Amino acid sequence: MLTKNSLLNLNWTKTNGMIPAIIQDYFSNEILMHGYMNKEALLKTQKDGLVTFYSRTKNSLWTKGETSGNYLKVIKISTDCDHDTLLILVVSTGKTCHLGNVSCFFSKKNNINFLFELEKIIENRKNKLLTNSYTSSLYKLGTSRIAQKVGEEAIETILAAMKKNKNELINESSDLIYHLIVLLHDQNLNLNLVLNNLKKRRKKDSSINP
Repeated sequence: MLTKNSLLNLNWTKTNGMIPAIIQDYFSNEILMHGYMNKEALLKTQKDGLVTFYSRTKNSLWTKGETSGNYLKVIKISTDCDHDTLLILVVSTGKTCHLGNVSCFFSKKNNINFLFELEKIIENRKNKLLTNSYTSSLYKLGTSRIAQKVGEEAIETILAAMKKNKNELINESSDLIYHLIVLLHDQNLNLNLVLNNLKKRRKKDSSINP
C-alpha cells in the first residue's frame, strides 16, 4: 500500500482531483483495466484492500465486483515518476471485463500470460472437482498419484531428448509442465513463487559472477 508520504505527494491538482489508476494482474502482469480515483476512493481502496474507483457516470464510489462478485484484491499500489498515475497490482476473483473477458484490453496474450491463465483453470478444477475433468480426477486421487505423474512425464521428457525427437520432446515437456503446476497447486503453491525463487537465484549468481 502507499505510504503516507506517497499519498501526500500525489499530484491531485494536475489531475483535477481524479487520478488514473491502471490495474495489473499480480501473477501474469497483464493489464486488466483502468479507472479513476478521487482521494476518497483511494483511501477506501487502501482501507478495504479491494479496488474502488470513482464512477464518473454515477458520480459516486464504485467498488469493482460489488455487483458481479468479481472483486480485485489489492496486492500493491505504486505511482509513476510524475506522481499523477497509480499502478495497482491485484489478484482478480473472476473476469474483470464486463464483456466476460479477463481484460478490458484486446491485446494479444504472450506465452507467460497463457501459463498463468492455465494456472487459474487448474486451481478452479482443484476447488470444484468437476466429474468430467482430468485435472479434477488427479486431485481426487491425491498427492501420491500427482507426484507419480510428474515423475513419469519427467522420464518421458528425458527419453524424448535422448531420441532427439523434437516433436516428442515438445509434447512431453508440455505434459511435464502441466503436471508440475498441478502438483504445485496440490501443495498450495503456485508458479509465481517458483519464478520469484529463480529471480532470487539469478540475482545471487549475478553478484558472484557479474
